[in-house]
Amino acid sequence: MKTLSVWAGAVAIAALSAGCNGQADRADSETVREGSGVVDRATDAVQGAGEAVGDAVLNGGRAADAAVETLDVKTALVADSRIDAGDINVDTNHESKTVTLTGKVPTAAQRTFAEEVAVKKAIGYRVQNQLTIGS
Repeated sequence: MKTLSVWAGAVAIAALSAGCNGQADRADSETVREGSGVVDRATDAVQGAGEAVGDAVLNGGRAADAAVETLDVKTALVADSRIDAGDINVDTNHESKTVTLTGKVPTAAQRTFAEEVAVKKAIGYRVQNQLTIGS
């Protein structure tokens, strides 16, 4: 689109410049040149806005993926009868692809089980087990 705008502007400038016999023609030619610059700047602005929207959608998609990962892991922890998951928090960072377990579990075995469940559910994510043991 930008190439077409530049090309159209160049053709218009050339056509007007070729027929510039008087002051009025030169003024018209200058107006076309200025208009072409405005079109170029507008095209650049639209392209920049489009890239920004694309980036926002991509980041929003990643954030949604992280939220789904958090929900999947938490659901699996609650469903596992070996784990008292009431005090386990699950946080997922979509940028670093990390799932972090925080909170408390009653035993070291439950801490280990919780990490195993998170690793199985969070495929493609690194799991950080920061669970503490205590009641």
